[in-house]
Amino acid sequence: MNTAFQPTISFAAAQDMSDGLASFKSKFHFPQHEGKDAIYFCGNSLGLQARSVEAAIRQELEDWRNLAVEGYFRAKNPWLFYHTHFSETMAGMMGCSPEEVTVMNTLTVNLHLILQSFYRPTKERYRIVMEAGAFPSDQYALETLVRLHGLDPDDALVEIHPREGEKLLRTEDILDTIARQGNSLAMTLMGGINYYTGQFYDIPAITAAAHQQGAYAGWDLAHVAGNIPVQLHDWNTDFAVWCSYKYLNGGPGAAGGLFVHERHGNDPAFPRLGGWWGNDEKTRFRMEKGFVPKPGAAGWQISTAQVFNMAALKASLELFKDAGIENLRAKSLRLTAYLEFLLGQTSLPCEIITPGDPQQRGAQLSLFFPKDGTAIHARMMESGIICDYREPGVIRLAPAPLYCSYADVLRFHDVLKSFS
Repeated sequence: MNTAFQPTISFAAAQDMSDGLASFKSKFHFPQHEGKDAIYFCGNSLGLQARSVEAAIRQELEDWRNLAVEGYFRAKNPWLFYHTHFSETMAGMMGCSPEEVTVMNTLTVNLHLILQSFYRPTKERYRIVMEAGAFPSDQYALETLVRLHGLDPDDALVEIHPREGEKLLRTEDILDTIARQGNSLAMTLMGGINYYTGQFYDIPAITAAAHQQGAYAGWDLAHVAGNIPVQLHDWNTDFAVWCSYKYLNGGPGAAGGLFVHERHGNDPAFPRLGGWWGNDEKTRFRMEKGFVPKPGAAGWQISTAQVFNMAALKASLELFKDAGIENLRAKSLRLTAYLEFLLGQTSLPCEIITPGDPQQRGAQLSLFFPKDGTAIHARMMESGIICDYREPGVIRLAPAPLYCSYADVLRFHDVLKSFS
């Protein structure tokens, strides 16, 4: 128990008063409950709308209305280079150069595209290691990928399960599974954070283990982007994909992100599926045959930037730039620890299945209820606390530091106590 925390209104208020990021809460719209802002712990599913989004979209509408096709060059944010507006801030979050990251398409589309580049199975080397219980979209992507190559998923996909009686994966078991594949391993693909348990995996250790076997290491960072700062370049990650509608607050269906390490991205011969928007700008308008990829991750772009889709993400990332991802992580660690402390004060029959080590989790605690989980979740929602429920038996709580407060966490605790 953290004796520095107190389950009192005065303590929570004092923490919020001293929080240098507290003002960002006012920069978002909240769902309403009985005439007041609801408590929103669902940013790991869909982030809130920044108040600046409306003006951002209006700007693009005005430029379209007033400039039409000239907006590609003369808009306030020229559409021809719209993806570059994200590069600097996103690179800071993901720990890479601006050239190694881009924004395009959506998460699973990007995953399918990048897998065409990195998964090139041979008779000997064809297996993919992944965590059991990965988000279904990743499971479907890999299942259909290996089938397209005429392979049996039961043989080609190696799933790592927790030990009997446990809900988390042990790093040593992950590394051992990778080592045992030897020359049959083509790739590892794991979620940086497991959506169900909230476990943050050891990305550098797992990446290094894959490389030791001569395989590529890829990551789905949907629950990492905007949540935990990472160092994808220095960790030698081959590629990563993520969505922007969770912690990044890009809105439903927001454009996804893509990282490709420079050793691959700066190799124009590296195989990929090409499109006009991924062709080098210097030759793009010659309208000639012969795909010449742009250097870096942008060389995997396919189609014109989705300007209206991306406008909300651009507005949100401006807030991230002001707040600073390291500052957000520092607040997240303390805010999630306060939530953990308060959960220890309740008598409800539930178990926190997210790792207790703060370095192995982000802004999420998953509560496993052996029974009555759906009923308890429904009562939370009726009380103005928005979180989500995942089968079997887990309520996920994500106090995103950009717009959640200590008072929010305490209010949740008070409501939860009333269920006892």
